Amino acid sequence: MDDTAAAIEGLYRERYVRFRNGVAPVTGSYETAHDAVQEGFARALRASAQYSGHGSLEGWVWRIVLRTAIEQRRPDDEVSLDEVDPAFVEPERDFALTAAVQTLPPRRRLIVFLRYFADLDYRTIAEALAIDEGTVAATLAQAKQALAEILEREGVRP
Repeated sequence: MDDTAAAIEGLYRERYVRFRNGVAPVTGSYETAHDAVQEGFARALRASAQYSGHGSLEGWVWRIVLRTAIEQRRPDDEVSLDEVDPAFVEPERDFALTAAVQTLPPRRRLIVFLRYFADLDYRTIAEALAIDEGTVAATLAQAKQALAEILEREGVRP
C-alpha cells in the first residue's frame, strides 16, 4: 500500500463521522450518507495515484465523497455543486433554524452544512468545492447575517 492510500485509510478512520454528517444533508439520511462515504472512499483509494499533492488530501477526498453523494441522490442527472439542495436530516430538532436555513440558496446552504455539521475549516471547504477560501468566508458571513435577520424577525434569539 502506498503512502497516499494509507493516508486515505487513516482519514476514513479518523474522520468518518464528519464525512457522514457532512453528506447526510445531500443524500437525505445518515444511512445513505454512510453508503456514499464508503463508496467515495473506495473511489479515492482506487484513484489514489491521481492525487497530485496540490492542496490537502482531505479536500481532495471530500470532493470525491460529495460527488458520490450527489450521484447517489440523483443518479441519472449531471448535477453541479451549485444545484445540490442540502436539507436537515433531523429538522424536528429546531424548526425555526431549519426553516431559516432552508431560505438560503443551495450553494450557501451546502457551505453552512460543511462548516457547521462536518466541522470543516475554510480551506478544506474551498478545496472540496473548488472555490476560493475568501469565497467561503464571505458566503458564511452572508449566511450568518441572513439567518440572524430571519430568526430575529421570527422572535428567536440567534
